[in-house]
Amino acid sequence: MTPRHRIPPDPYRPRGEGDGAEEHASGRRWPRRLRRTVVVLLAVILVGAASTYGWAWAKLNNDVDLAKVEDRPAKGKGTNYLIVGSDSRDGLSQGDKKNLHTGSAEGRRTDSMMVLHTGAHGATMVSLPRDSWVTLPPFTYPMTGKRPGPSKNKLNAAFSLGGPELLVRTIEYNTGLRIDHYAEIGFAGFVNVVNSVGGVRMCLDKPIKDEKSGADLKKGCQMLDGRQALAFVRQRHQEANGDLGRSQNQQRFLSALAKRAAQPDQVFVPWKSLPTVGAGLDTLIVDKDTDLRTLMSLFEAMKRVAGGSGNRLNVPVAGRGVATSKGSVLKWDEGRAKWLFGRLRNDQSVGARRD
Repeated sequence: MTPRHRIPPDPYRPRGEGDGAEEHASGRRWPRRLRRTVVVLLAVILVGAASTYGWAWAKLNNDVDLAKVEDRPAKGKGTNYLIVGSDSRDGLSQGDKKNLHTGSAEGRRTDSMMVLHTGAHGATMVSLPRDSWVTLPPFTYPMTGKRPGPSKNKLNAAFSLGGPELLVRTIEYNTGLRIDHYAEIGFAGFVNVVNSVGGVRMCLDKPIKDEKSGADLKKGCQMLDGRQALAFVRQRHQEANGDLGRSQNQQRFLSALAKRAAQPDQVFVPWKSLPTVGAGLDTLIVDKDTDLRTLMSLFEAMKRVAGGSGNRLNVPVAGRGVATSKGSVLKWDEGRAKWLFGRLRNDQSVGARRD
């Protein structure tokens, strides 16, 4: 029998051809083993993402039923999110309450309220100061069945008297905007989210020291941890414009937080992004029609505002520190506020007003 001879490799054949390599789009060849490894890793990531989605979906607290809100305005163009920061102490130990200067009040009240509008002209975030002097519309209180007529009060009184549903009803009544989605986060969730992203960088034009909120911050740029961030967004006694100044700080911080959470070192590292999701969901309350996709849309809109491609506005104000039977309040400039909310309702640009 003729001996079998080993055929030497063809020096003109491209390296890797026929020996288990695959062509890459760049002209290089990947070994088949490497390609299989990449496929396996992608499969693991997809399975992990699906599991994370299911876990996060189960944690969502869909307590708010916007279908119960009475006499709602017609739906306008675009989407309106109501973002509420409450002073809920749920999830805080007695030590946490002392460390965070939150006090020990039971229940929850609104510390901040913002309407985030998204549509054809991008994203616009409008702060509604809690001391805004507004009309509380007729509303049937669930516990008593009583239905008082319209009355004047501070905006945060709506939440205290009738919860999220009356707050939504009051904002819709006074702005003409229909609120499509509701999202509320308490003290514990806020602190945990800030800590989970490693803090948020803020630049202050003056030092802030406030005994009530516990704020003790130096002038200049610095990283704020959860405790410092909570104190910063709660303090108002150091602000020349009081509650209006606090609303502006809350907008600035929320935008900076969205920008920080969207950075690659947070989004693409599972052991960093997963705690961020969990930290927020622990005390997040949303409406029944809000799912994780809706929250991602809200987050993307906030990120655009943070990146400078959206608008950060306060409701137009005619007077601050106005004395009323309910204490010192902030009065809206009715003409300019009507113009602003009308533009948002019709999904028009709010860049410049034409009088």
